[in-house]
Amino acid sequence: MSEEQAFDVVILGAGPAGYAAALYGASAGLKIGIVERDRVGGTCLQRGCVPAKEYLETAAVYRSIRGSAEFGIAVSDPVVDFAISQKRKQAVVDKLTGGLAGLMRSRGIVTYAGDGAYEGDGRISVSTGEKLVGDKVIISTGSRPRVIPGFEVDGRYVLTSDEVLLLEELPKSVAIVGGGVIGCEFASLMADLGSKVTIVEALPRLLPGVDQDLVDVMIRSFKKRGIAIRTGVGVTGHSPDGKETTLTLADGSSLVVNQIVVAVGRRPNSEGIFQGRSAVSVSERGFVEVDENYETSEPGVYAIGDLIDTAQLAHVGFAEGVAVIKTILGERSAPVDYSRVPWCIYTHPEIAFAGLTEEQAKDRGYDPIVKKDPLGGNSRARIIGEVDGFVKVVADRATHQILGVHIVGPWATELLSPGYLAVNWEASAEELAYFIQPHPTLSEAFGETVFALTGRSLHVG
Repeated sequence: MSEEQAFDVVILGAGPAGYAAALYGASAGLKIGIVERDRVGGTCLQRGCVPAKEYLETAAVYRSIRGSAEFGIAVSDPVVDFAISQKRKQAVVDKLTGGLAGLMRSRGIVTYAGDGAYEGDGRISVSTGEKLVGDKVIISTGSRPRVIPGFEVDGRYVLTSDEVLLLEELPKSVAIVGGGVIGCEFASLMADLGSKVTIVEALPRLLPGVDQDLVDVMIRSFKKRGIAIRTGVGVTGHSPDGKETTLTLADGSSLVVNQIVVAVGRRPNSEGIFQGRSAVSVSERGFVEVDENYETSEPGVYAIGDLIDTAQLAHVGFAEGVAVIKTILGERSAPVDYSRVPWCIYTHPEIAFAGLTEEQAKDRGYDPIVKKDPLGGNSRARIIGEVDGFVKVVADRATHQILGVHIVGPWATELLSPGYLAVNWEASAEELAYFIQPHPTLSEAFGETVFALTGRSLHVG
């Protein structure tokens, strides 16, 4: 039997939540051991955020080249070689993976490659034979794409996000089942790169939970680019035939496409993780149950990231990892306020927001006031030729406290930071009005919108 290796903290899963906890804990002097079945970085780095956004950037470059004549730059029709895009994506992923692995080694974190299982009493076994024991244990085994009956993933006709990110050639036509964040991002990039795209969503609208004004701008852009949208209808099955398959919808209609991408969310990786004397409770939906400090039903054992029922965002996993390490160190640690986390959607146009929508503010008892600055009047937006979008700020009418910031348009994901800070610092419009916005910038739109909430304004009514 292998001798147990002892650590202050043992972490199962080296995705964003797990490696953030490891890096933060190691920087505080804790002895950390971490187990990962794949390469460090988890879904986000290997099969999610990073590779998907790399492809979205490929789509952005292609759009820029196709639209260059407007700027007086004449080029022949560009051609997409997706195999080269795939190589570039993998190079980006490999570089970041190597950098992360090196950083973890430099901080003294010991990484074990293999499948891990929590056996109880602070002990984790690894499929390669190692036995680890920690004074504290953090479980962060992440999630995987959900699948639906009748749509078995085969990599040819039916794909999830995992398989899409391995393609070397895009399909001529594709149906994306699911109109959430993942589905809309794939629809945007695939349409930009030449695929004929149809989104099928069982719910009445795309991007549920996102301010409808932002979604409307995205939908207008999608339709201009030829993306077909079917909402309020589910799917029942598909029938492959040669290079195509016929997708059958719940209303009896059908759609012939080359491939189907199932993008109906993600499920936690909790099966087989808890064995032996483990006392960790898992819900019927597969999520590990935790308290406000992310501690499970077994004292000294914590769970974070996609494994718990919180926002499945890499940066939320980072924050949860830091919060748990602070708790382990005996420091003051506030849990994440999930109503105020930043959300970024990398469609074209981009969407980003933090805090409450107008309707959510009303539901919480506020009397909201709303100001909106369309990008059509923004100098930088006109210069770059992307004027579809706006900044929308929701504030409390009595105090002018900023309750929510919602942005749609070019580089919305990069423009959100001051809005996120405003919401989380519970800043008022009057306080923010003191900050001078550089000109000409897209960020002026946020400054102008907040300025207008003071009752006086420049360009915003």
